[in-house]
Amino acid sequence: MLDRYTYQGALAASEVIHWRIEDIIGGEKRLDFTKPFMPEALAQTEPLAFLTKDEKRILNQIRGNAYLCIFGLVEEFILPFVLDHARPQLYGDDYRVRALLQFAGEEAKHIQLFKRFRQEFEDGFGTECEVIGPPDAVAAAILAHDPLGVAITTLHIEWMVQGHYIDSVKDDQELDAQFKSLLKHHWIEEVQHAKLDTLMIEGLAANRSEEERMRGVDEYLEIGGFIDGALKQQVEFDLSSFERATGRTLTESEREEFRRVQLRANRWTYLGTGMTHQKVLDTLEWLTPKARQKVESISPAFC
Repeated sequence: MLDRYTYQGALAASEVIHWRIEDIIGGEKRLDFTKPFMPEALAQTEPLAFLTKDEKRILNQIRGNAYLCIFGLVEEFILPFVLDHARPQLYGDDYRVRALLQFAGEEAKHIQLFKRFRQEFEDGFGTECEVIGPPDAVAAAILAHDPLGVAITTLHIEWMVQGHYIDSVKDDQELDAQFKSLLKHHWIEEVQHAKLDTLMIEGLAANRSEEERMRGVDEYLEIGGFIDGALKQQVEFDLSSFERATGRTLTESEREEFRRVQLRANRWTYLGTGMTHQKVLDTLEWLTPKARQKVESISPAFC
């Protein structure tokens, strides 16, 4: 049985926790480039024994930049998806309409926040760090899938954010306080979005047969495969950014180890942590036990 979320409850919570971009970035609120941005559980720089302590910190910051930029990128598809979902029912449940429009507005705010962050990162880091994209192409590729598959992907992303913050970021006192603040404020709104996504999935699946529900799950996994291919490219970008930022050219064996370790880290960060999140698994179980079983059989490849 799924948790009994309501549009009215999610809207009320969102109105209480609302924050402004100007309150959390800019002015004296600056990134501290002497500290790591990402928890080791996600960055996984320690296995790269051929890097110095400072080089690991630099790679960690490159991963932090990619992390927020990728979230900005995926929210480029979440925003139109939520608006498209809300539009056909503008004259239905008032709380539902207001909650979904609030959801969309907060996603637009997150996109703007991450653009502000990227500019600050580039100004302070001093080296351009490329990130996968462009956003419109990524959004088009994902939105071409079954809406149920897109909704499951969105749920995956939003519960994943919660897992990252609670399990790895919240109590890590070594991380830069400003970067932690950005992750915290993103997380507290995404938790409400995850509740709304659960309700959206219930609505999309309501009149589907088990076979039709499984088709949506299969398309969720196809989107995961698309993301996995993008992560391989991101590892290459991070490798190039690292060499530019440090002025160090890794040997071919070091590059291969870098690729192996960082692809595993990226897969865990963006795929494994979502596919194994209990709330995601509960929703899949609700759709059909076959859905949960299928995802659980695949997820070890990303853990």
